[in-house]
Amino acid sequence: MVDSNNVLRSIDSSEEGGIKEQDRLLPIANVGRIMKHILPQNAKISKEAKETMQECVSEFISFVTGEASDKCHKEKRKTVNGDDICWALGNLGFDDYAEPLKRYLHRYRELEGEKANQNKAATCNNSTHEEREIDELRNLQGSFYGP
Repeated sequence: MVDSNNVLRSIDSSEEGGIKEQDRLLPIANVGRIMKHILPQNAKISKEAKETMQECVSEFISFVTGEASDKCHKEKRKTVNGDDICWALGNLGFDDYAEPLKRYLHRYRELEGEKANQNKAATCNNSTHEEREIDELRNLQGSFYGP
């Protein structure tokens, strides 16, 4: 399991080592967009709230990715994949997130496989099918944010 204190120390020391804050944080516009998605349309979000959430989600991603990376390192692999992230979420006690992410990853891979097969089979106009695939993935993503 990843020691969150070590993660925080490594982030603090990495800033001193040349990594700028903007390079370790998710773009605030993206964070704000995700926050707005779940709130009522007329809700406002303060800059402070966005910045706080930006720090939190960036730390959360680092925490989960660090756990997945440790697993890969122990298995002598260099690439962290979606299954590693799902495992890390479960291992860290975030089962409520791991299960929907596993379903999303499974469906994403199915759609990618279908898309690859279609591209091999024909070069005809697939725009309507691709649009349906995109809509389906967006619907799956929406299940992470709520109704």
